[in-house]
Amino acid sequence: MSEHIHDTSHITYESLLAGNEKFIAKALEQDPEYFEKLANGQKPPVLWIGCADSRVPANQITNTQPGEIFVHRNIANMVIHTDMNMLSVLDYAVNVLKVRHVIVTGHYGCGGVIAAMTNKEFGLIDNWLRHIKDVYRLHHDQLERIEDETDRTNRLVELNVIENVYNLCKTTIVQNAWASGQDLSVHGWVYSIETGKIKDMGVSTRNNQNLDEVFRFQ
Repeated sequence: MSEHIHDTSHITYESLLAGNEKFIAKALEQDPEYFEKLANGQKPPVLWIGCADSRVPANQITNTQPGEIFVHRNIANMVIHTDMNMLSVLDYAVNVLKVRHVIVTGHYGCGGVIAAMTNKEFGLIDNWLRHIKDVYRLHHDQLERIEDETDRTNRLVELNVIENVYNLCKTTIVQNAWASGQDLSVHGWVYSIETGKIKDMGVSTRNNQNLDEVFRFQ
């Protein structure tokens, strides 16, 4: 991974407000009705559950516009069944907005995943990282066979995405949508900050048949 860090020293509180004015002017130049259209409501077909990392903005890396992706972000793109924030977003996206796709998107070099692979104590976030450590435990043998540390980290990033896709499928929100015949697919992606490329993890599903029976509600 590159050691070079993007220079953000020019970003100030005032520059953010100035940037907003430039955004408005550019948007109106391209479409005088831009904000009127956005104000009429949203009907995004996609819910994105991604990492809070500032280098992984959903719209930019998918070349989409405001109003086209409903976004939830947290440390290491986790789907945790006691997280009422995530569940509320998921419920609204599936049952109100009627999104057709829910995508868990991780990224290589994820700081949360890297932290979870250490024995260090970080503070409150340790409770969050514990869920990533559980993913490591589930795939311990596979991960321990990978000698290169970066390759092992990248594989845990991928496995973390896959496990959180399964966690999505285990929710009553998603399963009830499937039971009612709603057109809903769940996917897992991993994004490379170094190349800008998205890797589809090949775990897309539209039903709960790949879950153990104990997790099926219908």
